[in-house]
Amino acid sequence: MRPNFDFTPYRRSTVGFDRLFNLLEAGAREDDGYPPFDIQRLDDDNFRITVAVAGFKPEDIEIVAHQNLLSVTGKRADDADKGEYLHRGIAARAFERRFQLADFIEVGNANFEHGLLSIELTRVVPEAMKPRRIEIGGNASDSKRLGEVKERASEPA
Repeated sequence: MRPNFDFTPYRRSTVGFDRLFNLLEAGAREDDGYPPFDIQRLDDDNFRITVAVAGFKPEDIEIVAHQNLLSVTGKRADDADKGEYLHRGIAARAFERRFQLADFIEVGNANFEHGLLSIELTRVVPEAMKPRRIEIGGNASDSKRLGEVKERASEPA
């Protein structure tokens, strides 16, 4: 059992850390572990989340990506064959599984096969955030032009 923390005093004395405290509070909540899932790194910029959803059909599952949150929700339709079960071990309860995504992670395709839901994720860093090489000019004509501008600036008006 995890202890509950009250971040209210910290919220009052800090500025700009609301998202951090929200993440800490969300992580402190109890998780029942249903449905089970795997997170796999395929390479530096590609990931896959696989959720075990045995007993569900693709139309019973909804995937929503909003900002940095991926939500997978499942609600199983009523069974058409109402037979008598001697034992029912396959979970049929509704679920919602949320995944907090890092910045610049985009949700790609989702595939459903053999009771496993796979969701592809890709890290797409904007061009403005990537390091870029700056060329150094050493051209004599550039230096001459710079000198002309300095001379004009120093002339009396």
